[in-house]
Amino acid sequence: MNGAFSLLIPVYRGDDPAHFAKAFSSSVGEQTVKPAQVVLVQDGPVGDVLAAAIDHAVESSPVPVTRHRIEDNVGLARALDVGLTLCEHEIVARMDADDISLPERFARQLPVVEGGVDLVGTGMFEFLDDGGAIVARRVPRTGHDEISRYARFHDPFSHPTVMYRRSAVQRAGGYQPLGLMEDYWLFARMIDAGASVENIPDPLVMYRVGAGAYARRGGQAQWRSELELQRALRRIRFTSRWEYVRNVSVRGVYRFVPEGVRKIAYRRLIAKG
Repeated sequence: MNGAFSLLIPVYRGDDPAHFAKAFSSSVGEQTVKPAQVVLVQDGPVGDVLAAAIDHAVESSPVPVTRHRIEDNVGLARALDVGLTLCEHEIVARMDADDISLPERFARQLPVVEGGVDLVGTGMFEFLDDGGAIVARRVPRTGHDEISRYARFHDPFSHPTVMYRRSAVQRAGGYQPLGLMEDYWLFARMIDAGASVENIPDPLVMYRVGAGAYARRGGQAQWRSELELQRALRRIRFTSRWEYVRNVSVRGVYRFVPEGVRKIAYRRLIAKG
């Protein structure tokens, strides 16, 4: 390994220009170990203000930026799959357009991947849009065996925190559209294909929690995505029949309980702090 890696960031019309600017700067210029390349995928048309923010980020970036425009909005999974083909390096870090990377993020993750791990995530701080107050800390499972066990019930990685080997992603079939859960579906397939996985428990990303964050985790659309995911996991035998029944029952109830109950359950099951 030569220490070089690509940073993959998708952007679409719903992203806030100011949030994007901070996400970009925190993941590029403010990192103690910087990416060698940024791949910025523009998924469909964006407004003038966001376009101007993207232009400024590209022009002022301290590292080369490969900017790719997709004419029509094709969704996150397809945009990321396109972006992966443009990454020049085997190691790829992911970032969303509205979160913040802490300065030591890549310095902490890169040695783990260079040491032989195919996929590594980190912990996160959740913070509010208004004022930036930290409201929770997500502490992920660690250790390959524990992560693999936990993955049978819940996504063991926070997508905006991950760094992975591009070949391991492609070996598992790449990003594939699956409702609202393309990241979980990818990570499960990577584990199933034999990828070595790990998490750094320390929070190295700030995850933005806006109004309605918990409401969006419930409802019919989420339930349809949940059911599609559970059927897909069972189809590849990643989960047993019992695990499928348990997941559909428990996670299904979670999608329809009142928002306040969902928030409490989320905090107890996923986030600590």
